[in-house]
This record gives sequence, structure tokens and C-alpha cells, in this order.
Amino acid sequence: MAPVLKRRTRRRAAISGLAALVVAVSTALVAPTSATAAPADIPGRDQIAKSSNMHHLANIPKQGPMAAESAYGSDWAFKGKYAYGGNYEGFTVYDISRPSKPKVVTVVHCPGAQNDITVADNLLFLSTDRSMSNDSCSAVPAPVTEKSSWEGIKIFDISNPAAPKYVKAVETKCGSHTNTMVPGKRGTAYIYVSSYFPDKTYPDCQPPHDLISIIKVPLKKPSAAAVVAEPVLFPDGGNPGDGLPYPEGTRDTTGCHDLTAYPDKNIMAGACMGDGVLFDITDRENPRTIHSVRDDKNFAFWHSATFNNRANKVVFTDELGGGSTATCNATIGMQKGANAIYDIVGKGKKRKLEFRSYYKIPRANTDTENCVAHNGSLIPVRGKDIMVQAWYQGGISVWDFTDSRKPKEIGWFERGPLYDDKIVLAGSWSAYYYNGYIYSNDIQKGLDVIDIRDRRTDKGKRVWLSELNAQTQPNYFD
Repeated sequence: MAPVLKRRTRRRAAISGLAALVVAVSTALVAPTSATAAPADIPGRDQIAKSSNMHHLANIPKQGPMAAESAYGSDWAFKGKYAYGGNYEGFTVYDISRPSKPKVVTVVHCPGAQNDITVADNLLFLSTDRSMSNDSCSAVPAPVTEKSSWEGIKIFDISNPAAPKYVKAVETKCGSHTNTMVPGKRGTAYIYVSSYFPDKTYPDCQPPHDLISIIKVPLKKPSAAAVVAEPVLFPDGGNPGDGLPYPEGTRDTTGCHDLTAYPDKNIMAGACMGDGVLFDITDRENPRTIHSVRDDKNFAFWHSATFNNRANKVVFTDELGGGSTATCNATIGMQKGANAIYDIVGKGKKRKLEFRSYYKIPRANTDTENCVAHNGSLIPVRGKDIMVQAWYQGGISVWDFTDSRKPKEIGWFERGPLYDDKIVLAGSWSAYYYNGYIYSNDIQKGLDVIDIRDRRTDKGKRVWLSELNAQTQPNYFD
């Protein structure tokens, strides 16, 4: 294990990354003077630094075909005692019945970035957002300009987690960058497919692409899964973008990057490139826009969203630089590449999103560390809004946004830069809280298990789930 320090203070080529939490603090970040020099309080290469309440229980490196540096770890889903970790080369099944001693159950080699994962019943849904020669797990990359190329959702039967079985593939327009599972009625599930970056030369991804694909899945007969709707979410075309260069520019809206559903409340939050959107999903096949917002000053790319448990707040993330650049420094500052907290005010069709504050991790990173706000989930503490979140090489942050105007960090974990002389996609892609522990899918380092021991979060250990998809938020208390 690396020494521990206590620190003081795509689409086809695009890379989607982990969120860099930006705490609203008045002190400026200290930027390294060069790619090979950094402040003394930044951990050295591959060293671990953390707050005293964050206990690193275990790490399992990436295995087999997932081990290469180009095989990026991606998203998580959880069912029972198993964690399913996505990777650009497939997915890994872990037994987490003993969080301090997790075990690899099996590795499924099935290339097709990003391989984001959701689960429902005994099924696993895998996103393919790379143009492939066919829909099999033996496919190879193919030109997106060829009509015969394939992208979309692959479905596996995980009744036996040690031996997942490939069941079905469903092609979707522009592929599937991410996917969100929304429970339906009478033994069905809906998979909301987010994709973007259309081009007039792509036969299956033509502009305008202001839609999502909705797949209906009969859970007992997944072979019958099919696209049942392609609702246009931005009939006005969405945010046109401003054409400004990095880091000032805002992307135009040509689809959604990620959708987070809260089925018990029949609402969904959309992070849609240039727009943040609140939807009504009472009719699962026909999402309706309630309200949308833009932030052309500080948000470059609306990446992901998380509700608080009461569903009167949404945290949106800005993936400035696509997750592959260093944005946690004084050059970028504390309001870009951050989270934005919005309160949901009003009722019913009159609900609106109102901005309250930004949050970004308050620690300096070197210029060789990709760092920006990325994927996280709630820690279920009644009466509090606390979240754990990944920030790529910025590490993992646990923060409290109970006061929407004054978010604050209460715990953190990170490693020093993967390299001192170059920047490589690395760090925590997804950090989620499941049944008392934090599970991080590190792009290069594999599975990390962390136990936060803090009176402010300890009550979360009493909440037990049989399944978790972070983009399908459970109602923990109502």
C-alpha cells in the first residue's frame, strides 16, 4: 500500500470524466509552478493523502483485459452483495460482502466505451458509445460513417453473477454514452439512453439530435427489449453555444450527457451539454420539461445531476475540459469545473430551478492531474444533504450542501499525480455510497473501498439497499 500523507490544506473520442467538487471558499488554489514542480502539501506520485475520517480499507487493481492504461474504469451499479464496475473494455463483478476484503468474481471482456452500467432485477445494461463492427463482445472499432456499424445498449442476464450471459442488443441513435434505468409497471423497466455529438456524415447520428432514446424492457423476457420512443427534449434546439475557446466557452446542446431519475417523485434531472433541465416523468415514455436553466458564464458542459432526498434541490456538475484537463488550480478558479447547487422552488408544473452556489474541492492539484466535478451519490442521513463525489485525480470529496448557499467539505481522499511529466486520464471516475461504504472506480487503479467514520455521516450506515443505480435515485426516508 502507498504511504499515507495528511495534507494541509465523446462521444467517440471525447472523454467523460469525474467531477471536481469545488467548495465555496475564499482562499485561492495554489497552482504548481510547472508540470514537475508542485507545492509541498501536494502528495507525491502515487502517494495517498486523506482527511482523518476517511479510512482506506481496500484496493483491487484492474484485472486482465481491463488492466491497460487505455482501459479506463467507468461507472458502477450495485445489487445485493455484488458491485459491477464498468470499464472501456467490459465490466468486472466484485463480491463486496466483506467490504474490507472485496474479491473479483469474474471479468467480462466486452469492448465498447464507456460501458456505463445499470441493473434491474437480474439484468445488466451496458452502454456502448463507440462505433463497433457489430453488436457482439468480439466486435472491433469501425468507422462511424459506415451504416453497418453499431452502437447502443447491450443486455446481460446476471442471475449468476459469476457467469453473466449476453442476451440482447438494442441499437440507438448516436449510441449510448450513458443510460438511466427507470422502473415501469407490470414487470417492465425503461432504459433512458443519453447520447450526443451528431454529424451529418454519420448515418445513424444525424443532426439535430435533440432527443433521447427510450428502451422498454420486459424484465422476464429481455429478448423483447426495443426502442419505444425518441422524445425530442429541445424543440427549440437547446443552447446554441457561444463558440468561445476553452475555458470560457459553453457547449451547444445536441442531446444529453446524463439523466438522473427520481422515480418515487416522478421527476428527472437532465445534464444536457448546454442546459440543465427538470423533467416530469409520470408518463415514462413521454418526459415533459418543467424548467430549464443555463449558465453561460461558468458552465462549459452540463455533465451529471443529483437530487437531494427531499427532491427540492439538484446538484449539477460542469465537466470543463471533458475530464482530461487540469482545472483544479488557480488559473481556472473556484467557479468553473465545479458543482452548481439549485433549489427547486414552487409546485407541480410551476416548479423552477433557482441557483444558490458553486462547490469545488479546496485543494490544489498539479498541472499533470486531470481534475473536474464528476459522478457521485447521496449519503443517506435524515435531515441532511450530504454527498460523496469523484473528481478524477482530484480524488474523492464528501461534502454537505444542507445549506444550499454554503456548501462545505467534511472528508476527502486522493492520490498524488499518476505522472509528474505528463497528463493521463486517471483518478476516481465514480464514487458512490452503498450500504455503509464508499466505492470508487478509479480509472487506472481499480476498486477502492473507503469507510467514512464521522458523526455527521454515521447514521447513513443504518440504511440498507438491495440495489443501487446512482442515476436512479432511491427515496431513502419517505
